[in-house]
Amino acid sequence: MNQILSIDNSAEKRKKQKKSGPVEIKSVLKFFSISLIIFGIFMIGTGSYSMYKEANTQVTITKPTLNVRKLSDEQLVISVTHDKALEKFTYSWKDDETIEINAQGRKNIEQSIDIPEGTNTLKIYVKDINGQEIEFKNTYTREGNITLDITKEENGNNIVISATGKNELSYLTYRWDEEDEQKVDINNNSIEHTIEAPMGTHTLTVVVVDINNSTETKEKEIKVVKKPKLEVTADGENFHVKMSDEQGLEKVEFIINEDKKYRVMLNGATEHEFSYPLEEGETRLNVTVYNANGVTENKKVKYTK
Repeated sequence: MNQILSIDNSAEKRKKQKKSGPVEIKSVLKFFSISLIIFGIFMIGTGSYSMYKEANTQVTITKPTLNVRKLSDEQLVISVTHDKALEKFTYSWKDDETIEINAQGRKNIEQSIDIPEGTNTLKIYVKDINGQEIEFKNTYTREGNITLDITKEENGNNIVISATGKNELSYLTYRWDEEDEQKVDINNNSIEHTIEAPMGTHTLTVVVVDINNSTETKEKEIKVVKKPKLEVTADGENFHVKMSDEQGLEKVEFIINEDKKYRVMLNGATEHEFSYPLEEGETRLNVTVYNANGVTENKKVKYTK
């Protein structure tokens, strides 16, 4: 009787195990499925956050900061600051040679430079390691120890050289083109010296030296042309006016007794003449002739009939 019961219990136990087998497999599959879903959601969320973070991360591009200040009438200070390393820093005056300052790897630079005499344009260029550039351009004027001017007289072939110095001037030299220099002693703080210019177009070079050996040099191209030839005569009945110019005449203007004004266009003629009758009493004639280069000659005459 006990054996029968024991067999029955074992059979029932196997029956229960058979019955519960598929249920346990489904549970495991369900667990793994849920786990995969959760893992997928986690991976998607992590990737989305990374993409969001990357999309919202702003890359700030900065340029070097440049400051130029005047230290004195003769000197400037250039300051360059940056949050990144610099690669290049150069400056130049006018068209002079470009000067490069060692900037590689540096973030802060301060450089003092001299201001040349006269009026000059300063150019500065700075670039960082990322290729970001900044440029600066400004004009500065520095009065030198010597002021030098070269001027041509309005009518005529004379050139006036004017010089003044903070200190006593020793001498000046001048030359036309590549000819020999001519020296003029000064021994004063100023000078005004007149010289005659040769005909045609030539370059005049003037150098002024003071007692401290400070120098000032200036070159100027001078164009000198001949004045037109003008002749005015009277024969008791008429004025006779003759004019000529090798380069050609542009026009002639004349005024009779200050109230009658005339102009004749000559259109490049090399010679021209005309006569004008004298009036009773005093006749005054003012004649101005212009050549093709704009150079004039003037005559004023009067005649009593």
